[in-house]
Amino acid sequence: MPEDSTTLPIAIPVASQVPHAAGIGYALKYRQQDRVAMVFFGDGATSEGDFHEGLNFAGVFQTPVVFVCQNNQWAISIPRSKQTRSETLAQKALAYGIPGIQVDGNDVLAVYSAAAEAVERARGGEGPTLIECLTYRMSVHTTADDPKRYRKDEEVHKWEKRDPIVRFQKYLTDKDILSKQKMDDIKDPLNMFDYILAELPTYTREQKEELRQELQDNHREDSSKETEENGQDDNGSSA
Repeated sequence: MPEDSTTLPIAIPVASQVPHAAGIGYALKYRQQDRVAMVFFGDGATSEGDFHEGLNFAGVFQTPVVFVCQNNQWAISIPRSKQTRSETLAQKALAYGIPGIQVDGNDVLAVYSAAAEAVERARGGEGPTLIECLTYRMSVHTTADDPKRYRKDEEVHKWEKRDPIVRFQKYLTDKDILSKQKMDDIKDPLNMFDYILAELPTYTREQKEELRQELQDNHREDSSKETEENGQDDNGSSA
């Protein structure tokens, strides 16, 4: 990680990043810096002691921290219903004297609104907030995971209809903010490098060029196959 980066590495032990964020928030408050710490974790993290310790610390010392829980309904193979008897995960904030809010995690604007309000509260000295974003893990947990062993396809198909990208795309299209040409441009994989940092470090520029070359090679290979198949059709052979 670059020395001046304010983004910490991914925490592998479940929920261990929560007390880290509480501590960072305490440091920001102690130094009287106009900054806010945001920490992201899954629903499974709320079953870990670190989650409760972090929220309790933040609540006691009123640190400027926004706790964002991505409730995707599954902690690997454990469903949300078997993790807690609480009606919501957001209500766990009540035990620590901090606000808790539940939002539709598949609604981009709802999440933005909740996050903006929480950040404003934190910057204003009103302490931390817990945001529970209701969403769903569409794919596998890891490459070694097989979700078909513990959840039904019907459940997955139901959540597919709520895909946040498709929903927001439709919203922007209906508002005449997004055109088909713009969507095609956005789908270019190289765009992932363009809107993160103002100036790309050397190793990231190298990765971008490596991907660009790979995409070009794949395009040439696909074009060659298409030409070969069309040639077979012209000769009367089946493709």
